[in-house]
Order: sequence, then C-alpha cells, then structure tokens
Amino acid sequence: MNTEHINADNFNSACFCISLDDQALARSMAEGLGNASLLDLVRDRLPSMFSARPVVLAAEQVQRMARLITALESVVALPAYREEVLSRSDPIARHPTRAQSVFMGYDFHVHAGHQDPGDFGLIEVNTNAGGALLNAMLARAQRACCPEIENWVPTAAQADALEAAFVAMFQNEWRLCQASRPLQTVAIIDTLPAQQYLYPEFLLFQNLFQRHGLKAFIADPAQLVWRDQRLWCDGVALDLVYNRLTDFALSEPAHAHVREAYLQDALVLTPHPQAHALLADKRNLALLCHAPTLQAMGVPADTQAVLLEGIPQTEVVTPNNAERFWAQRKGYFFKPFAGYGGKAAYRGDKLTHRVWDEIKSGGFIAQAWVAPGERTISAGESGQVLKFDVRNYVYGGHVQSLAARLYQGQTTNFRTPGGGFAPVYVGP
Repeated sequence: MNTEHINADNFNSACFCISLDDQALARSMAEGLGNASLLDLVRDRLPSMFSARPVVLAAEQVQRMARLITALESVVALPAYREEVLSRSDPIARHPTRAQSVFMGYDFHVHAGHQDPGDFGLIEVNTNAGGALLNAMLARAQRACCPEIENWVPTAAQADALEAAFVAMFQNEWRLCQASRPLQTVAIIDTLPAQQYLYPEFLLFQNLFQRHGLKAFIADPAQLVWRDQRLWCDGVALDLVYNRLTDFALSEPAHAHVREAYLQDALVLTPHPQAHALLADKRNLALLCHAPTLQAMGVPADTQAVLLEGIPQTEVVTPNNAERFWAQRKGYFFKPFAGYGGKAAYRGDKLTHRVWDEIKSGGFIAQAWVAPGERTISAGESGQVLKFDVRNYVYGGHVQSLAARLYQGQTTNFRTPGGGFAPVYVGP
C-alpha cells in the first residue's frame, strides 16, 4: 500500500494491514509488570480492552485538537475565568497548589479525514484519564503487513521514551511543589483498587515507578493513615499520591484523611481538586462556547474562534430551558456536571420520561450532538463498523499521546467485541 496517497477515511473503512500481535502484547505486558500473568488478568477481566485495529487521522485534525487544547488552557489561566468557576466549586478547589495534574484527558469526536464543522468536537475533559500506560504497552504490539505501513508503527525506542516521559511528569509534579529533596515514595489510590476495571494499569504504574527507583504502593484510602502531619501507607510516609479517585473534591468521609493531608500540604496530590473544578466540570464547556462570556473575560478574538468552532453548543439544563431541550432532545447529549466514563450520560433520542424528569431537576448539561468517527474492523460484506472517540493525554498543555476508543452503543464502554483502546496514527 502506498501511504503517500492514502486517505484517512479510506484507511479506517478498508485497511486491515495493521493488527494487534497478541504474542508481542503478552511480552510487552510481562516486561512492563515483571510478571507474565498480567495478560491473563487482562483477558479474563477485560476481554474488550484492546482492539485489533488502529485508527488513522489526518494531520490537520490532530493539529486542530492540539490548537483547541492550547486555546482552552489559555482561558483557564485567566483570573476572570478562574473566579467564575471557583465561586461555584467545592471550597477545596481554591486550595493553592503548583501541581499541574497528570493525565488530563481531552476527548474528541473526529471524523478522520473530514473538515466539515459538524464532524469535529471536544466532547469532554477529564482529570485522572485512564489508559495512557496501557496504550504505551499496546504501541509495542502492532503488526503491519507491508513496509509502507510499518513506517507508521511506533518503534520500541519511541515507546520507551513515552514511558520515561510519564515518569518525568510525576517527578516534575514533585519538583513544582517540593524542590528541596528528591521524590521517594508514591501511592496509587482508588477505592478497592483490585476491583477497578483498570487495575492492570495500576500494576503497570507500580512497576514503572519501582524501575525508576521509587517505592510505590497501590492502596485503598482506608489503608492510609494520617499521623504526625504525614500520610502513611504500610508504615511508609508518602511523598506523592497518584489520585485515581472519582470523588473529585475528596468530600466523602472515607477520604477525609487524604483531604486533610492535601490541605496541610503534607503531600503532592495529582490530579487535584482544583484541576477538576477548572477543567473537568462539564458546566465549564457552557462558558467556553459562549461568545459573550469569552468577550467579557477578555479572551482574544483568535482564541475565541478556535473555541467556538471546536466546542459543541453546550448549556446547563434549567427549569427555564427544559421544555426547549425536551422538544429538541434528538440533537443533544445530556451529561451530569461531574460525570465520568459515560456514567448517567444520555443521547437525547434515547431518553425516557423517567430519565428526563431526573435531568430537568438539575445537575446536567445539554451538549449538541457530534457524530463519532467510524472504524471498520473486519473485511467483507458483513464487516463490523465501530464508532470511535479520540483521547488526547495532556500534561501542562502539551499533548503527550493519543488513543482511540472503539465501541458500539451510546458511549464508550469497553464491552464491545472487537472494540477497546486502539492506537492512533497520523496519516500523510
């Protein structure tokens, strides 16, 4: 195949040259964990974690996503924006921190080769976006059938460099907050971590940290102890906590000691509550796509243009506009303010009256529907076509890596046969 003349849409609909090499994935996982059993764990618990087919995007679309991320983060830095958002957030979001927050996730619907305004949109922003290290493993396990395609597949050196960049990111979080001594101890925390869907990634991170000289734990917050102005795990004082909790404000009683340690600056917490409030609360999208608000905040005209063209029309659902949104529901997607992972998110044309009563009572945004991209994963008349979104893993405004998520249904779900995480390649 001559890749110089390939169209990204054509690749996603008709090319099956690159596929997942299961043996290479097994080796990659075993090396990443130091234990060959990890792939068995993934297969047993997460049978639809990895898709066999990659997604190709046009370079212009990748650049457009990066421009929008830069524009959005420039607005988030403005005092007027920060005051507007923090005034309605949990008070913990005002706690000052120099940490930038690891693994911000910017999720887009992108049609691979299209430039039509209706074929592109920032769907949401997430803190503690999962899957980055799993996708680094996946990059090591791609098999191409011809030399031209082989040039698109990342080399082992590129995969090594990405993993090193992830470690450097955590080291930088520490230096930004505690430059007086080196980082020594890290805990990856989540509720009942061994039961979490992405637990294999926790194990990979633990091994990655240990290979770079850090003492690393995986822990439920209940395992942590707050004493002597430090947070402890198994008798070891923690320097940094990689926060995978979805209690973004640390407001649950079970997380009170983590909250106290953060408020006392006794550790570096990343991602942290302020990052979620400023970036991931879905009400923010209603501010960022509203021209009068952007003008009042003093956002430059060229930045406004990028945001208005790339963020679908978004509004907070209120009693005053609920009747309008019900009448126009087929053109919208409805999401809770602090939602994540597609939980309690509803496509308008699938709404029942019971669910609508919940939505109109408060706590939801309405976002104009932008169709996801499509990837055909098998050949022939009965070839299976899946939807995909594209996640940009971002740190400090810089895109570190891209991954697609293939699925069927209303939202990404990791339950679709043939679906799951997929590499993203940039077409010529």
